[in-house]
Amino acid sequence: MVTKTPNQPMVLAKKVIGTKVTNVTGDDIGKIEDVVLDKNSNSIMFAVVRFDGFLGINEKFHPVPWSSLNYDKRLHSYVVPYTKEQLREAPVGTIDELTGDRGASFRERSYEHYQVPRSWGA
Repeated sequence: MVTKTPNQPMVLAKKVIGTKVTNVTGDDIGKIEDVVLDKNSNSIMFAVVRFDGFLGINEKFHPVPWSSLNYDKRLHSYVVPYTKEQLREAPVGTIDELTGDRGASFRERSYEHYQVPRSWGA
């Protein structure tokens, strides 16, 4: 049973980080590495989803709109409505790039790629 994130009014970051991410067809996507916050708007910019490489090699970090993640209690996983192909073509960067000065740029590109409505000012 998928629980839509908006029905969950509060969630601790420590319970989100490390949680598995799958898509609606059950494909294992990766894990949530971190959550990036926007201090100016007091909102979550995006979740950083780590696509696992082998022994840390070829790891990829994708900014995924927080509103796209829905928790499935049965699977103990966040579920995204995207195909592996959509995820492969999504913006990707290092942790430093996603959380540094370019973080806002990644947020813009991510929301545009996934066609998710913006939740911050223009």
